[in-house]
Amino acid sequence: MNPNSPPALFSPERALALGRQTLAIEAAAVDALKSRINGEFSAAVELILNSPGRVIVSGMGKSGHVARKIAATMASTGTPAYFVHPGEASHGDLGMITRHDILLALSNSGESEELLRIVPAVKRQGARLISMTGAPASTLAREADIHLDAGVAQEACPLNLAPTASTTAALALGDALAVALLDARGFSPEDFARSHPGGSLGRRLLTHVRDVMRPGERVPAVAPVTAIGDAIVAMSRGGLGLVAVTDDTGRAIGIFTDGDLRRAFENRLDLQQGCIADVMRPAPHTIAPDRLAVEAVEMMERLRINGLLVCQENGQLVGALNMHDLFTAKVI
Repeated sequence: MNPNSPPALFSPERALALGRQTLAIEAAAVDALKSRINGEFSAAVELILNSPGRVIVSGMGKSGHVARKIAATMASTGTPAYFVHPGEASHGDLGMITRHDILLALSNSGESEELLRIVPAVKRQGARLISMTGAPASTLAREADIHLDAGVAQEACPLNLAPTASTTAALALGDALAVALLDARGFSPEDFARSHPGGSLGRRLLTHVRDVMRPGERVPAVAPVTAIGDAIVAMSRGGLGLVAVTDDTGRAIGIFTDGDLRRAFENRLDLQQGCIADVMRPAPHTIAPDRLAVEAVEMMERLRINGLLVCQENGQLVGALNMHDLFTAKVI
C-alpha cells in the first residue's frame, strides 16, 4: 500500500464487523488452549518451582513484547524472572543466563533464527529450556525439555498474517503459567504488596490500620455513666463523628455516632435525661491495629458505617478511624 495514496473509504459497518470478528477469533483461540493444559504444563510449573535460578523469558518481534509481559508478571507474583532479547544475547547478554536458570522461549513458528542461535549455548551451560510455540513439530519445540503448545487455528488479521490471535494465546498461556506458580508458592496479598510498593496499589496493600488511625489519646471516650449531653460535646470536639464508651479498664463496650444522634432526634428522645449507656450501641464493631487498612474499608462499606473503633484482642481501645482518614491516606 502506498502511504501517499488516498485512504480507502471508511465503512462503519465493516469496522464493527471486523472488530467483533477479531474478538471472536481471539476468544476462541484462548478457549482452545484449555484442552492443552496437560502434563507438559504441570511439568513446566514443577520445573520452575524446583529451579534455584530464575526464569529468563525471550522472544523476537511481537513474541518479544509478549515475553516481556510474561517476565514482568512472573517477577511481580513471586517467580524471579526477566526478559533477555535473543539478538542481544548473541552479543554478550547470554552471560546473564546461568546453569541454574530456565529459558522460556517464545516463537509462534518455532523457527525464530535469533532464538535457535542461542539455544545450543544455553543448553551447553546446563540451563533448561521451555518453549512456547504454535508449532509442536518445529525446531524450537523439539529442542526444548518441555513444550507448551500455544497454536491457533487462524490469526484475527483478515490477511491471516499479522500476529494477533497467536500473541493473545501466548499471553494467556503465560498468565496461566504465572498464576499456577503463584498459587503453588502460596503467594499472598502481602507478598504482592512488597513487589508493588509504589502508587495506589502499594498504598492499599501496605498500609495498616495503625498507620492511619487516630491514636487513643485523640479518640473521644466516655464512661457509660456520662450524661448524654456531655458525651455529645465530647463527640463534637473529637471530630470523628463518634464517641467511644469504655469501662474502667479502657475496653470499648459501646459506641455513639452522629448517625445515632440524628436518629435520636427523629425518635424525639430526650437527650437531657439519662446517661450515654442508655442510648449507645453495645458490642461495637472493631478492628485490630495490625489489619490492613483496605480491610477497614471493606468492613465499613459492608456494614454501611463511617467509623470504626480500633481495639486490641482483649477489647482495649487504642484508636479509631473514619472514612475521611482513609481518603486522606489515599487507601480508597
